Amino acid sequence: MSDYKLILASASPRRQELLNQIAVQFSVQAQDIDESLKQDESAEDYVCRMAKEKAQSALDAHVDSEHQIILAADTVVVCDDEIMGKPADKQQSAMMLGKLSGRQHRVLSAICLASGERFESALSESWVSFRNISEQEARAYWQSGEPAGKAGSYAIQGLAAIFVTRLEGSYSGVMGLPLYETAALLDSFGIDCINTPSNLFDNKSGPNS
Repeated sequence: MSDYKLILASASPRRQELLNQIAVQFSVQAQDIDESLKQDESAEDYVCRMAKEKAQSALDAHVDSEHQIILAADTVVVCDDEIMGKPADKQQSAMMLGKLSGRQHRVLSAICLASGERFESALSESWVSFRNISEQEARAYWQSGEPAGKAGSYAIQGLAAIFVTRLEGSYSGVMGLPLYETAALLDSFGIDCINTPSNLFDNKSGPNS
């Protein structure tokens, strides 16, 4: 599809960086939606719903435009079945890092590609293990400015890399945009990427919605 117009429904510079990494052209139009968790909603259902609702919001804004393809994503950190969002302040950041300290947690990243009435989704799950983090380190990390706006109060591609002892899964997924799944979905919409995998749907590695 040579005449596509890909819209990234996110203001995240990390997601933009990752899309640039796989050499696709896109524009950015962030979406402001209600991100409230529903009662008894699982982390998997929540993150997939957020990605789809962001895609729908962006699609609604371009209902009269042809060849618009929307890419939306959402990422959460999960520890003890608790969904960790973005820290509101230094105290909340320290609490989050204290809970993640010396333990393993999950990172779920969902993506949704939409065009017209077609929606395709995929979910990436990764496991991240942290070494012990002292209270002093947590405070110093907050002062760096990096935890603000990050799910779980850390950025694996930044200073927080020194906390990570093990990663099982997708590094780009932990950053916020799993590139294997993203490239496969883009390919299914006719958008070429570098080294695009073709067996995502054959292996059923992501849910359709």
